Amino acid sequence: MIRVLLTSLLLAASAFPAAANTRDFLKKTDDWFRSAACRERLANLLSHQDQAGCWPKNLDPTEKPYRGEQKNLKGTFDNSATVNELRLLARAYQVTSNDQYKEAFQVGITCILDAQYKNGGWPQSPIPSGYSQHITFNDGTMVGLMTFLREVSEMDDSPLLPRKTRRQARDAFDRGVQCILACQIKVDGRLTAWCAQHDRKSLAPRGARAYEHPSLSGSESAGVVCLLMSLEDPSKEIRRSIRAAANWFEQASITGIRLEKKNADYRILRDPKAPPLWARFYEINTNRPIFSGRDGVIKYDVAEIEAERRNGYAWYGTAGKRVAASWAKWNWK
Repeated sequence: MIRVLLTSLLLAASAFPAAANTRDFLKKTDDWFRSAACRERLANLLSHQDQAGCWPKNLDPTEKPYRGEQKNLKGTFDNSATVNELRLLARAYQVTSNDQYKEAFQVGITCILDAQYKNGGWPQSPIPSGYSQHITFNDGTMVGLMTFLREVSEMDDSPLLPRKTRRQARDAFDRGVQCILACQIKVDGRLTAWCAQHDRKSLAPRGARAYEHPSLSGSESAGVVCLLMSLEDPSKEIRRSIRAAANWFEQASITGIRLEKKNADYRILRDPKAPPLWARFYEINTNRPIFSGRDGVIKYDVAEIEAERRNGYAWYGTAGKRVAASWAKWNWK
């Protein structure tokens, strides 16, 4: 039987409610997948698949049909787009054996496999430009693709996925792991964490939007190291990487402060009893949290950037708690 897994890692990676609708359909019964309501939803979803085989982000593609030209659709891997649509198609094919679902699924997974760089990384979208060409850990992009490919590699034989495709998925996953190891940033000879983007050729840390600088990411690195900790038989190199990243998260934790929103504006308050937080970005050589507005000027206090960016971006979070929880259960310390 095809196994379609909704991992907590992927759920946490997406902060966009619209994307949750596609995931929610995976919980439906087999009878629903045989219904007219399902056929309508899936027809809508298929209408949003672009020429490369992917789907746009931040919308529910099952809600209504796309009536424009397919060439104008811009699919992506960002914000869990494409992988959840493919999970839904796999589930629908499992129940209905509808060849239309199978064909769309196979086009989509081929797109993911073809988009992988030779070094094992993935861009933000299958036809990238600008900063989307970078190897993208941002918003869980690469971790989400790798999680999905591991699921595919573990599926049973079926008309949906021949053995060759499952082997390709496993190989792509393994090459992704090697890319992760190669991208881990060293400071003074010591491994630390990862940037949200890395150069597709040199693997050096790269920025994206004006307020997203080359840095150590307290958010994206959590998903990366948790993925590594999920490997059943990690090599010595992987274990070394995990230990270094877990140590970095411990050192990067910020205590004694909490965030409070007053009059639609976030502010930082001193609170010795507050649980630890982690910054979204840390300066690579100093490990100091950094913040930036749309002018691209780095600040060391979030209060110094404009209100629009201060309140419109997740500068602090609790991603390190996930790392600590996984580390506590990890068997290879």
